Amino acid sequence: MSKALEYHKTPTPGKIEISLSKTMQTEADLALAYSPGVAEPVIEIAKDAAKVYDYTIKGNLVGVISNGTAILGLGNKGALASKPVMEGKAALFKKFADINAFDIEINSTDPEQIIKTIADISPTFGGINLEDFKAPECFLIEEELQKILDIPVFHDDQHGTAITMTAALINACKLQNKSFKNINIVIQGAGASALACANFLTKVGVTKQQLILIDSKGVISTSRTDLNKYKQKFANETTKATIYEAIKNADVFIGLAGATIDDPTTFLESMNSNPILFTLSNPTPSISYDLIKKIRQDSIIATGLSNLPNQVNNAVCFPYIFKGALQARAKSITIEMQLAAAYAIADIVNQPVRAAHRDILPEQTINKDYILPKPYDPRLLEQVTKAVADAA
Repeated sequence: MSKALEYHKTPTPGKIEISLSKTMQTEADLALAYSPGVAEPVIEIAKDAAKVYDYTIKGNLVGVISNGTAILGLGNKGALASKPVMEGKAALFKKFADINAFDIEINSTDPEQIIKTIADISPTFGGINLEDFKAPECFLIEEELQKILDIPVFHDDQHGTAITMTAALINACKLQNKSFKNINIVIQGAGASALACANFLTKVGVTKQQLILIDSKGVISTSRTDLNKYKQKFANETTKATIYEAIKNADVFIGLAGATIDDPTTFLESMNSNPILFTLSNPTPSISYDLIKKIRQDSIIATGLSNLPNQVNNAVCFPYIFKGALQARAKSITIEMQLAAAYAIADIVNQPVRAAHRDILPEQTINKDYILPKPYDPRLLEQVTKAVADAA
């Protein structure tokens, strides 16, 4: 049995459990916890719905919800197979931000049914984290839930990736002496995360004309007639049709598709000086890290892999986005909150390590192999949570 399977199986199957926050050792305890004592908070909540935050777990409880149609790098494996990932997400919420989370797997691919199911169970939660829903259905599901619910709804595959990637890009550009005002960016992929990254970049000063997106059929351009409305938003007038034409004289490459680059040497040599390459596909990057290091020694590289420098890991983002939102009792996670998170994450690696953290953090500041904080950096909880709450 592999280490991963052994880890998930023993000593108890899975990664999460429910624990009690009150003592229940005597008859008096039981009378308060359940009947008859429980009637009193019921009456109070019925009179004033906001009291639910005073008397229940709702204010610190997130629903981690998926149907398993786009499981991290594995594709559509179904609702049941998504459960280990959703349990893991719930565990990260608890580990990094002390947020309780229930994982819920919905056995449906019908967006309307999914929306209704989540809406019907939403009173349970203070926030909803959508995970591993495939595009384009994921856009509709999130958009409709944001309209009808009065709690934050956040599709982490979209926004968490976009926020974390942008934080890394802020620091990479700083090191490479590049500016958001004039860099040329090629994004390989046009699914949930790629489109969200493109959209978020336009919020930090990048124009649509600076972006070229590539899907399985080539460059997304105005000459294409097969684009859905989400891709159409980023279609430019260009004669470029292939990824090799698009990457010529580009400053930044963001790989968010499962496909690998067939001729990586030509690809890499076509980019501008001091390129930035974020090969974020997981588990197989679109271009080998070692090959990039060999061919473009002037580059900064980030990946989605934990065994390499500069892992773009959403764990530096989503726990604190929700922590700040829950603290502020926000009804949604706005673009201002997302921007605040990106800038706060980026700023952390520019700070000297305080004495209290030297036993767990490297004593270094921003460099080519350190453009994002590590997921276990305690400053994330302090600073990103505050930035998000303040923005809310």
